[in-house]
Amino acid sequence: MTRIDLPKAHWVKSSHSTDGGDCVEFAPEFATTHGVVPVRDSKDPHGPALVFTATGFSAFVAAAKSGQFGEI
Repeated sequence: MTRIDLPKAHWVKSSHSTDGGDCVEFAPEFATTHGVVPVRDSKDPHGPALVFTATGFSAFVAAAKSGQFGEI
C-alpha cells in the first residue's frame, strides 16, 4: 500500500456544509495522483481521515445528489 502525505493536502469544504461547523472536507487531488479521496471532519483537521477509492467516492456523491439517502 502506498502512503499518502495528508498534511500537505489541499482540503476542500463540502458545498453542503453548514456555517455552524458541521463540515466535511475532502482532498480531490488525490483522486488523480493516487486513485483515492481522503475525507475528514473540518472541526478536527489533525484527526483521522477516511480514505475511499475515487470510484467509490464518485458513486457516493452521485447517489447523494440523486436523493438516494433522503433529503440533505
